Parts: sequence; structure tokens; C-alpha cells
Amino acid sequence: MPLEPKPADLPRIPGALRLYQVSSIITGVFLLLLCVEVILKFVFQYELEIGGPNGFLALVARDTVTAFNLSTAILIVHGWFYVLYLFADFRLWSIMRWPFATFLLIALGGIIPFLSFFLEVRIGNRVKSYLAAHTAAPIESGARA
Repeated sequence: MPLEPKPADLPRIPGALRLYQVSSIITGVFLLLLCVEVILKFVFQYELEIGGPNGFLALVARDTVTAFNLSTAILIVHGWFYVLYLFADFRLWSIMRWPFATFLLIALGGIIPFLSFFLEVRIGNRVKSYLAAHTAAPIESGARA
């Protein structure tokens, strides 16, 4: 028998879902930026520079960045948002009491391009349908009494 959230945890689910959805989108966007940056850096041998002698935003040859290295910043920002994404994943997973494989699948969304966008919709719909089914029942039974 699959586990279900505890009734006392129902009010915490919308906040956990919102944190997951926001972190999922931000992490997914930075992952796509990171993919572009890796291709620029290792295939074309360029890095992004901000505020250097070549203008506000410029592609410069790899290892010749003299100003703010946007390529490194994208890498660092994605890493920290992935940590937030994992926290949001763990929080939602633990409240919903899903199997561990679900936690691992959601965690892959932060390292496989585009997966976080698909999972955000799928997990969001799954949680919203659960909430709709379990929060409407007490209202209906209260109205009948």
C-alpha cells in the first residue's frame, strides 16, 4: 500500500510545491545556460566576459578573460540553485511520502537539460490533483452534516 501524506502535513504541501516549481524553473534555465557555456568553452574555445576591454559583454578566447568571467558565474549560480532544487525536491518528496525512486528522478531534473521543465509540470499536476481530491472531501462531508 503506497504511503500518503499525513493529514497534518496537508497545509504544508502548497508551499513545498511552490518552492519546488520556482527552483525547478530557475535551475533548468541555468542548466541550459551552462550547456551553452560548456559548448562555447570546450568546443569553440571561448568564454563570456563582462566589462572587459572588448565591451560590456564579449566572447573572448579561453583563458584570456581579464574582467568578470560570466562563464564561471553561470557555473556557480547553477550549482547553488541545484542545491536549492535538491532541498525543494527532498521537502516535497518527504511531505508527499513518495518512493525513493521518485526523489532520484526529480533530482535528475537539475542535471539533465529540459527534464526539470517536464517534471515541474508533471509533479505539479500530480500534487495539485492530490490536493484537490483530499481537501475537497472534508468540505463536502462538513456540508452534508
